[in-house]
Amino acid sequence: MADQKQCSVVRTGQYEGIQGGTFGAGISAQSAGAERLCLHRLVMPAGTRGRPHLHEGHESAIFIQSGQVEVWHGEGLAEHVVLHAGDYLHIPADTPHMPVNSGTEDMVCLVARTDPDEQERVRLLDLPAWLGTRLGSLSVGVG
Repeated sequence: MADQKQCSVVRTGQYEGIQGGTFGAGISAQSAGAERLCLHRLVMPAGTRGRPHLHEGHESAIFIQSGQVEVWHGEGLAEHVVLHAGDYLHIPADTPHMPVNSGTEDMVCLVARTDPDEQERVRLLDLPAWLGTRLGSLSVGVG
């Protein structure tokens, strides 16, 4: 039984995601030896947005704990959905997306991905000019 794996407790730390937002470092390959998933808590301050990005080869599931967030997604970020506390969102692998918190309160969510390596498969994308104009002065939220 020397090869039997053990449960891990992770006392969260924080890191700034390259795609924007402050993540509570939860379960990942780095923190717990996870092999096929990660689970983090994301806080997106009011009046900020993330960077357009996708997760190469990995899908994501998001649960909105509090606040609200707009998610622009799909080819050219042409699709749009507004999520509120209690909503879930599934993002298929390789799907471009960008969260936007144009509200007045911070948005807090739990993010699960099939990529255990926190940030390694995040690929940043260009912000479409038409969407940059629409979003105006919202800053990229990094804490």
